[in-house]
Amino acid sequence: MTKKDNESRCGFVAIVGRPNVGKSTLLNAIVGEKVSIVSSKAHTTRHRTLGIINRGAAQAIFIDTPGLQRDRKRVLHRLMARAVSQAIADADLVLMVVDATGIRDQDRRLAHELREQADRMILVVNKIDLLHRRTELFALLQRLAEEFPCAAYVPVSAHKQENLDGLMSEIFERLPPGPALFPSDTTTDKDTHFRIAETIREKLLGALHQEVPYGLTVEVEHVGETDDDKILVHALIWLERDSHKPIVIGKNGRVLKAIGREARIELTELLGRRVHLELWVKVRSGWSDSERELRNLGFDVS
Repeated sequence: MTKKDNESRCGFVAIVGRPNVGKSTLLNAIVGEKVSIVSSKAHTTRHRTLGIINRGAAQAIFIDTPGLQRDRKRVLHRLMARAVSQAIADADLVLMVVDATGIRDQDRRLAHELREQADRMILVVNKIDLLHRRTELFALLQRLAEEFPCAAYVPVSAHKQENLDGLMSEIFERLPPGPALFPSDTTTDKDTHFRIAETIREKLLGALHQEVPYGLTVEVEHVGETDDDKILVHALIWLERDSHKPIVIGKNGRVLKAIGREARIELTELLGRRVHLELWVKVRSGWSDSERELRNLGFDVS
């Protein structure tokens, strides 16, 4: 244990990057449990989500952020973009995550926007497990060091949990002095209702395609208990269009039943008890472009 492990240190660490570079997967791997949902769909993350990890007397508070927003026409998209900007402003450190298999113009634009944060930014090169030869990694890191000014460059595989200890050492070394802000047994700031809703939404994202997943949200209406000691969950799936309703439900309810089965399995693991899940599909036109509707659905519009 180093001297810094004995010092009281605490700081916020923003995780930023373009969509689908593995920001939420990285957060879950660091924390050691699923605190942020993951899917192959871009813009899966909509809310600012904290993941908390302790090492000795030090505490790192990670801020998972939505992917960069190019389309800001709708209120929801503007809120997501604002969440990224606010996370960077609040953070003591910034982790910019890139995909080792391809650096894009969107990465370069973000790095340019963050150029004034270079002394407190760590470039995390994720998905190194997908490189055909590890000799490619050394050349990639050299190119990135020339193109992306940062305090440190750390290659990792969040999926394979490779070199996460190296990344954590870089982070904890740079945390400012200060007392912990959360109890040592806290792993996220999100409550049970939020995590239930996000788990259901993750299963919807996995089952649905094209524009349908982007026009839905999930609201947990009630959590209670059944007579046979199960946790009872009533949840509403809100859609923006009537035409999406038969797609989500499926023929004879097959799609919705399959989503419910998958969600129940994960919710049972999350809650530690068997779950009775009831899902209803309803339409609320324009919810993603209305501050009032977004506020009612639990989004931070302040």
